[in-house]
Amino acid sequence: MATDLYSVLGVAKTASEKEIRSAFRRLARQWHPDVNPGNPDAEAKFKEINAAFEVLGDADKRQKYDRYGDQWMHADQIEEMRRRQGAGGSPFGFGGAPRGGGGQSFHFSTDGEGFDLGDLFGAAAGNGGGRRGAGGMFGDLFRRASGRSKGPDAEADVRVTLEEAYAGAKRTIEIRAGEEPCRVCGGTGQIAGATCHVCRGTGVATPLKRVEVSIPAGVRDGQRIRLAGQGGPGASGGAAGDLFLRVHVDQHARFERTDDDLHVEVDLPVEDAALGGEVKVPTLKGKTLALKVPAGSQGGKQFRLAGQGMPRAGGGFGDLFARVRLVLPEPMTDEQRRLFEQLRAIREQGTPEGAAAGGREEAS
Repeated sequence: MATDLYSVLGVAKTASEKEIRSAFRRLARQWHPDVNPGNPDAEAKFKEINAAFEVLGDADKRQKYDRYGDQWMHADQIEEMRRRQGAGGSPFGFGGAPRGGGGQSFHFSTDGEGFDLGDLFGAAAGNGGGRRGAGGMFGDLFRRASGRSKGPDAEADVRVTLEEAYAGAKRTIEIRAGEEPCRVCGGTGQIAGATCHVCRGTGVATPLKRVEVSIPAGVRDGQRIRLAGQGGPGASGGAAGDLFLRVHVDQHARFERTDDDLHVEVDLPVEDAALGGEVKVPTLKGKTLALKVPAGSQGGKQFRLAGQGMPRAGGGFGDLFARVRLVLPEPMTDEQRRLFEQLRAIREQGTPEGAAAGGREEAS
């Protein structure tokens, strides 16, 4: 059973955008791997939280998810199929029944989960069994005339962390594109008079294909990567189709990304803000940088660290912006409290009211 994304974030389906974002940030801080070192459950939970926010944090994706559930990524195909059927025509876009012959059906899979569009559209068209049963109708949509032709393209989604987007990463994904005779039933669709459980009576199978892909450094969320020749096999010796990857970059618990720039918040003790000092700024490289903060720095002030952002596609790097947040001593000692009281007294004496009070005291 598919996981309910609202339950993952612990919010109701009627939750506002602000409530969803707030829930994500709270859970991301709680389950971030840096906060739970050596805890594989925390890492898995963190990825699950990011995946849920990827959908519910986007208004368009959330609308599709509310309508189609875990099949929201195929909303456009489903709507097109319904539109054609509702118009009384063939879902293939032309009149008459689909022709027989060899064809293509698709089952895209990543991270062990797949979705068979043939099953979906076959069921929607009311195909109930036989030689080309549940998946046959949609499979026939991709049927080709005999002769050499390029194989079908395939698509898959891949998730990476912001650290992986910075350094680049490798993934092994699984796709199903292209058909071959079912090896279990020999292409008949039947086993001892019963429908073949492997091909579901179609007589064809879509073998699993594993592809190792390289995710380039600096990849952006939503970017589409084309891998030539990694899709379905061509017919009669034709070239293989292409594989298109849709990359999803997880939200980070500490860094925010804007194009190729990064933003991070760092703590600055109030005494260093007043007198000047030095703070440590983390980077995605895993190292920390020393940032000199001038005296009199106010909370919220940003400092630019050139070249410490994300890799750029054309070469070079973006920038890292460190925003300081003033923090008080915790816990505060008696001596520190006494000094702060002296500062307040000095400040109040510098105001017109304080000066007037001091003059009356001297006169008396």
